[in-house]
Amino acid sequence: MTRFRLSRSLLLGACMLGMVVATPASAQFGGIVFDPSNYAQNVLTAARSLQQINNQITSLQNQAQSLINQARNLASLPTNALSGIQQSLARTQALIAQARQIAYNVQNIDKVFQARYPTGSLAGTSSQQLVADADTRWQDAVGAFQDSLETQATIITNLGDTRAQTQTLVTASQNATGALQAAQAGNQLVALQTRQIADLTALMAAQNRAASIAAARAAADEAQGREQTRRFLAAGSGYVSQNVTLFQ
Repeated sequence: MTRFRLSRSLLLGACMLGMVVATPASAQFGGIVFDPSNYAQNVLTAARSLQQINNQITSLQNQAQSLINQARNLASLPTNALSGIQQSLARTQALIAQARQIAYNVQNIDKVFQARYPTGSLAGTSSQQLVADADTRWQDAVGAFQDSLETQATIITNLGDTRAQTQTLVTASQNATGALQAAQAGNQLVALQTRQIADLTALMAAQNRAASIAAARAAADEAQGREQTRRFLAAGSGYVSQNVTLFQ
C-alpha cells in the first residue's frame, strides 16, 4: 500500500514537472501563477543589483581610505627644532653685535680709520697723539683677535646642538606619516643647514676682520715710524751727536 502511494506521488510530481517544462509562458498552481522566464529575469536583476551594491561599498571604502590618507598628509610634524636653531643663531648674532673697538658697521669703520689709521701726512700730529693712536691700534688688533676666538668657541658649542637637532629631525622625517610632515621635517633640516652656513659666515668674517685690522695696524705703524724717524733726524730740532766722556 505504501509503495503504491509513493508511486502515485512520483507520478504526480513528474506530471507537474512536465507541465512546467512544457509551458514556456506560465503555469498556475492553486491560484498562483509562476512564470519561469520572469523568475530568471528577476534573479538576474537581483544579481546585478547586488553587484552594484558591492561596487558602491568598494567605492565608499576607497573614498574612506583616500580621506584617511589626506588626513595623514595634512597632519603637522610634532617635532619642532626651530626654537633651538634660533637660539644658536642668537648666540652668534650677539657676538657680532658686541664686537670690540671696531664694530661691524661701515660708518663706524670709516670714522675709526680716519682717526687712528690716517693715510695722509702725520707732520701736524703731536708726538703724544702718535703714541696714543699706536696704543689704540694695538687694542683694536687684540680685541679683533679675541672676537675671532670667541666666535670660534661659540660655533664649536653650536656643533653639539647641531648633532642633536639633526638626529631628531632625521628620525622625524623617517617616521613621517604624510607628505606635510615629511615636508616640514625637510624644511627644518634646511633651516639647520642655513644656521650652519651663518655660523661659517660669522667665523670667516671674524677671522678676516682680525687679519684686516692687523694689516691696517702694521701699515699705520710703518707710517708713524717714518714720521718719528723724520722728526728724530730733522735739522735743528733733530738729534745732534755730542762727545761724551765715559771715564775721567
